[in-house]
Amino acid sequence: MITDKKATVETVELDGEHLPAFCPNPKMPVWNHHPKVFLDVTKTGKAACPYCGTVYSLKPGAKVHAH
Repeated sequence: MITDKKATVETVELDGEHLPAFCPNPKMPVWNHHPKVFLDVTKTGKAACPYCGTVYSLKPGAKVHAH
């Protein structure tokens, strides 16, 4: 019997103070780490990690500060 199991994708909401966004984030378990990647959430409001699929999004009303 084949069952269709869909993986759950974690979504992490960020404030402007948590930028730049990167994955893996500090809350992820060490055994699950992959190479660190920076994600640009400022253009569309969200981005997905190419390694694990975790979605990072800006909280509604978050203020993005320019560098």
